[in-house]
Amino acid sequence: MSLPIGMIMLLVVAVLVFFGVAQRILDRMRLTDKQALAFIAAMIVGSFINIPILRTPVALSINVGGAVLPAILAIWLIVTADETSERVRAIAASIFVLAAIMLGGRYLPSEPETMFMDTKLLYGIAAGIIAYLIGRSRRSAFIGSILGTVLSDLVHFVTIYRSGIAGTTSIGGAGVFDVVVIAVMLAELVGETREKIQGGPVLGPNRPEGLYEFSREFRPEEPGDKDKPQESEKNKAEADKIGQKRGEKHE
Repeated sequence: MSLPIGMIMLLVVAVLVFFGVAQRILDRMRLTDKQALAFIAAMIVGSFINIPILRTPVALSINVGGAVLPAILAIWLIVTADETSERVRAIAASIFVLAAIMLGGRYLPSEPETMFMDTKLLYGIAAGIIAYLIGRSRRSAFIGSILGTVLSDLVHFVTIYRSGIAGTTSIGGAGVFDVVVIAVMLAELVGETREKIQGGPVLGPNRPEGLYEFSREFRPEEPGDKDKPQESEKNKAEADKIGQKRGEKHE
Protein backbone atom coordinates (compact mmCIF):
# COMPACT_ATOMS: atom_id res chain seq x y z
CA MET A 1 0.00 0.00 0.00
CA SER A 2 1.45 3.37 -1.05
CA LEU A 3 1.77 6.14 1.53
CA PRO A 4 -0.17 9.40 1.05
CA ILE A 5 1.93 12.30 -0.21
CA GLY A 6 1.35 14.24 3.03
CA MET A 7 2.74 11.36 5.08
CA ILE A 8 5.82 11.11 2.85
CA MET A 9 6.48 14.84 3.16
CA LEU A 10 6.17 14.70 6.94
CA LEU A 11 8.69 11.86 7.09
CA VAL A 12 11.12 13.87 4.94
CA VAL A 13 10.67 16.88 7.23
CA ALA A 14 11.29 14.67 10.27
CA VAL A 15 14.62 13.55 8.77
CA LEU A 16 15.61 17.17 8.04
CA VAL A 17 14.73 18.20 11.60
CA PHE A 18 16.67 15.25 13.02
CA PHE A 19 19.82 16.34 11.16
CA GLY A 20 19.35 20.01 12.12
CA VAL A 21 18.63 21.27 8.60
CA ALA A 22 15.31 22.92 9.52
CA GLN A 23 16.55 24.85 12.55
CA ARG A 24 15.68 28.31 11.21
CA ILE A 25 12.14 27.22 10.40
CA LEU A 26 11.78 25.83 13.92
CA ASP A 27 13.03 29.14 15.33
CA ARG A 28 10.15 30.80 13.50
CA MET A 29 7.68 28.29 14.90
CA ARG A 30 9.22 28.61 18.40
CA LEU A 31 9.81 24.87 18.52
CA THR A 32 12.85 22.85 19.55
CA ASP A 33 14.03 19.83 17.56
CA LYS A 34 12.51 17.40 20.07
CA GLN A 35 9.19 19.25 20.14
CA ALA A 36 9.02 19.29 16.33
CA LEU A 37 9.80 15.58 16.02
CA ALA A 38 7.24 14.74 18.69
CA PHE A 39 4.63 16.88 16.92
CA ILE A 40 5.34 15.28 13.53
CA ALA A 41 5.09 11.81 15.05
CA ALA A 42 1.81 12.78 16.72
CA MET A 43 0.44 14.07 13.40
CA ILE A 44 1.36 10.84 11.60
CA VAL A 45 -0.23 8.67 14.29
CA GLY A 46 -3.20 11.04 14.62
CA SER A 47 -3.91 10.84 10.89
CA PHE A 48 -5.26 7.33 11.54
CA ILE A 49 -7.58 8.52 14.34
CA ASN A 50 -11.03 9.93 13.56
CA ILE A 51 -13.22 11.19 16.39
CA PRO A 52 -16.95 10.82 15.57
CA ILE A 53 -19.06 13.89 16.38
CA LEU A 54 -22.39 13.40 14.57
CA ARG A 55 -24.03 10.39 12.97
CA THR A 56 -27.27 11.82 11.56
CA PRO A 57 -28.36 13.45 9.33
CA VAL A 58 -24.75 14.01 8.24
CA ALA A 59 -21.98 11.81 9.57
CA LEU A 60 -19.29 14.13 10.93
CA SER A 61 -15.89 13.21 12.34
CA ILE A 62 -12.66 15.10 12.98
CA ASN A 63 -9.20 13.75 12.22
CA VAL A 64 -6.64 14.19 15.00
CA GLY A 65 -3.56 14.43 12.78
CA GLY A 66 -5.13 16.44 9.96
CA ALA A 67 -7.20 18.93 11.97
CA VAL A 68 -6.95 18.84 15.78
CA LEU A 69 -3.16 18.97 16.21
CA PRO A 70 -2.40 21.42 13.36
CA ALA A 71 -5.20 23.72 14.53
CA ILE A 72 -3.87 23.67 18.12
CA LEU A 73 -0.39 24.64 16.88
CA ALA A 74 -1.79 27.38 14.63
CA ILE A 75 -3.89 28.87 17.45
CA TRP A 76 -0.89 28.69 19.80
CA LEU A 77 1.20 30.63 17.26
CA ILE A 78 -1.52 33.29 17.01
CA VAL A 79 -1.71 33.65 20.79
CA THR A 80 2.09 33.87 21.18
CA ALA A 81 2.60 36.24 18.23
CA ASP A 82 4.68 39.28 19.19
CA GLU A 83 2.69 41.83 17.21
CA THR A 84 -1.02 42.45 16.66
CA SER A 85 -0.37 43.08 12.96
CA GLU A 86 1.00 39.55 12.62
CA ARG A 87 -2.15 38.12 14.19
CA VAL A 88 -4.31 40.15 11.79
CA ARG A 89 -2.27 39.00 8.77
CA ALA A 90 -2.50 35.36 9.89
CA ILE A 91 -6.29 35.56 10.24
CA ALA A 92 -6.56 37.36 6.88
CA ALA A 93 -4.43 34.66 5.25
CA SER A 94 -6.74 31.99 6.70
CA ILE A 95 -9.80 33.72 5.24
CA PHE A 96 -8.23 34.10 1.79
CA VAL A 97 -7.11 30.46 1.75
CA LEU A 98 -10.62 29.41 2.76
CA ALA A 99 -12.12 31.52 -0.04
CA ALA A 100 -9.70 30.09 -2.62
CA ILE A 101 -10.48 26.49 -1.67
CA MET A 102 -14.25 27.13 -1.70
CA LEU A 103 -14.04 28.77 -5.13
CA GLY A 104 -11.94 25.86 -6.40
CA GLY A 105 -14.49 23.38 -5.12
CA ARG A 106 -17.25 25.23 -6.93
CA TYR A 107 -15.63 25.87 -10.32
CA LEU A 108 -13.08 23.10 -10.80
CA PRO A 109 -14.21 19.85 -12.49
CA SER A 110 -15.88 17.45 -10.07
CA GLU A 111 -13.96 14.49 -11.52
CA PRO A 112 -10.23 14.61 -10.62
CA GLU A 113 -9.36 12.40 -13.62
CA THR A 114 -10.14 15.32 -15.96
CA MET A 115 -7.69 17.64 -14.16
CA PHE A 116 -4.13 18.25 -15.37
CA MET A 117 -2.96 17.98 -11.74
CA ASP A 118 -4.09 16.11 -8.65
CA THR A 119 -6.58 18.34 -6.82
CA LYS A 120 -4.74 17.79 -3.52
CA LEU A 121 -1.57 19.21 -5.05
CA LEU A 122 -3.46 22.06 -6.68
CA TYR A 123 -5.25 23.08 -3.48
CA GLY A 124 -2.05 22.70 -1.45
CA ILE A 125 0.01 24.83 -3.85
CA ALA A 126 -2.68 27.51 -4.08
CA ALA A 127 -3.14 27.59 -0.29
CA GLY A 128 0.60 27.82 0.38
CA ILE A 129 1.20 30.67 -2.08
CA ILE A 130 -1.88 32.66 -1.07
CA ALA A 131 -1.11 32.21 2.64
CA TYR A 132 2.41 33.57 2.19
CA LEU A 133 1.39 36.48 -0.05
CA ILE A 134 -1.31 37.60 2.39
CA GLY A 135 0.48 36.65 5.62
CA ARG A 136 3.79 38.22 4.51
CA SER A 137 5.72 36.04 6.97
CA ARG A 138 6.32 32.33 7.36
CA ARG A 139 4.52 32.14 10.69
CA SER A 140 1.43 33.86 9.29
CA ALA A 141 1.59 31.67 6.18
CA PHE A 142 1.86 28.57 8.37
CA ILE A 143 -1.23 29.63 10.34
CA GLY A 144 -3.17 30.64 7.22
CA SER A 145 -2.43 27.39 5.42
CA ILE A 146 -3.65 25.26 8.31
CA LEU A 147 -6.69 27.21 9.50
CA GLY A 148 -7.90 28.06 5.98
CA THR A 149 -7.80 24.41 4.90
CA VAL A 150 -9.41 23.06 8.07
CA LEU A 151 -12.12 25.75 7.98
CA SER A 152 -12.95 24.80 4.37
CA ASP A 153 -13.91 21.33 5.63
CA LEU A 154 -16.07 22.89 8.33
CA VAL A 155 -17.84 25.13 5.80
CA HIS A 156 -18.38 22.09 3.56
CA PHE A 157 -20.07 20.29 6.47
CA VAL A 158 -22.34 23.27 7.22
CA THR A 159 -23.33 23.45 3.53
CA ILE A 160 -24.27 19.76 3.42
CA TYR A 161 -26.06 19.95 6.78
CA ARG A 162 -28.19 22.94 5.75
CA SER A 163 -29.11 21.35 2.43
CA GLY A 164 -30.46 18.28 4.25
CA ILE A 165 -28.50 15.92 2.00
CA ALA A 166 -27.22 12.78 3.71
CA GLY A 167 -23.47 12.51 3.51
CA THR A 168 -20.18 12.06 5.33
CA THR A 169 -17.64 14.71 6.29
CA SER A 170 -14.30 14.17 7.99
CA ILE A 171 -12.67 17.44 9.04
CA GLY A 172 -8.96 17.15 8.33
CA GLY A 173 -9.33 13.62 7.01
CA ALA A 174 -8.78 11.98 3.64
CA GLY A 175 -7.10 14.38 1.18
CA VAL A 176 -7.28 17.38 3.52
CA PHE A 177 -4.34 16.01 5.53
CA ASP A 178 -2.25 16.06 2.33
CA VAL A 179 -3.43 19.57 1.42
CA VAL A 180 -2.48 20.91 4.87
CA VAL A 181 1.03 19.42 4.71
CA ILE A 182 1.64 20.53 1.10
CA ALA A 183 0.40 24.07 1.81
CA VAL A 184 2.56 24.47 4.92
CA MET A 185 5.68 23.06 3.26
CA LEU A 186 5.26 25.27 0.19
CA ALA A 187 4.67 28.39 2.31
CA GLU A 188 7.88 27.65 4.24
CA LEU A 189 9.80 27.00 1.01
CA VAL A 190 8.65 30.30 -0.50
CA GLY A 191 9.60 32.11 2.70
CA GLU A 192 13.05 30.48 2.88
CA THR A 193 13.75 31.28 -0.78
CA ARG A 194 12.65 34.89 -0.39
CA GLU A 195 14.84 35.41 2.67
CA LYS A 196 17.90 34.01 0.94
CA ILE A 197 17.31 36.22 -2.10
CA GLN A 198 16.93 39.37 0.02
CA GLY A 199 19.95 38.48 2.18
CA GLY A 200 18.23 37.29 5.36
CA PRO A 201 15.04 38.03 7.29
CA VAL A 202 13.96 41.55 8.15
CA LEU A 203 15.53 42.34 11.50
CA GLY A 204 13.51 43.62 14.43
CA PRO A 205 13.11 43.45 18.21
CA ASN A 206 10.85 40.37 18.04
CA ARG A 207 13.08 38.07 16.00
CA PRO A 208 14.46 34.89 17.65
CA GLU A 209 18.23 34.75 18.15
CA GLY A 210 18.65 32.03 15.54
CA LEU A 211 17.24 34.34 12.89
CA TYR A 212 19.78 37.04 13.71
CA GLU A 213 22.54 34.49 13.16
CA PHE A 214 20.97 33.50 9.85
CA SER A 215 20.70 37.15 8.82
CA ARG A 216 24.35 37.83 9.66
CA GLU A 217 25.36 34.92 7.46
CA PHE A 218 23.69 36.34 4.36
CA ARG A 219 23.53 40.11 4.77
CA PRO A 220 26.24 42.27 3.13
CA GLU A 221 29.19 43.11 5.37
CA GLU A 222 28.91 46.51 7.00
CA PRO A 223 31.85 48.88 7.56
CA GLY A 224 31.85 48.32 11.33
CA ASP A 225 31.77 44.53 11.07
CA LYS A 226 35.52 44.22 10.38
CA ASP A 227 36.38 45.73 13.75
CA LYS A 228 34.09 43.45 15.77
CA PRO A 229 36.16 40.24 15.50
CA GLN A 230 39.29 42.21 16.43
CA GLU A 231 37.58 43.71 19.47
CA SER A 232 36.38 40.26 20.50
CA GLU A 233 39.87 38.77 20.24
CA LYS A 234 41.33 41.71 22.16
CA ASN A 235 38.85 41.26 25.01
CA LYS A 236 39.59 37.54 25.11
CA ALA A 237 43.34 38.17 25.33
CA GLU A 238 42.85 40.63 28.20
CA ALA A 239 40.68 38.11 30.05
CA ASP A 240 43.40 35.46 29.63
CA LYS A 241 46.02 37.79 31.06
CA ILE A 242 43.85 38.54 34.11
CA GLY A 243 43.30 34.82 34.62
CA GLN A 244 47.06 34.13 34.48
CA LYS A 245 47.78 36.86 37.04
CA ARG A 246 45.19 35.45 39.42
CA GLY A 247 46.74 32.01 39.06
CA GLU A 248 50.18 33.34 39.86
CA LYS A 249 48.86 35.00 43.05
CA HIS A 250 47.31 31.76 44.24
CA GLU A 251 50.60 29.93 43.67
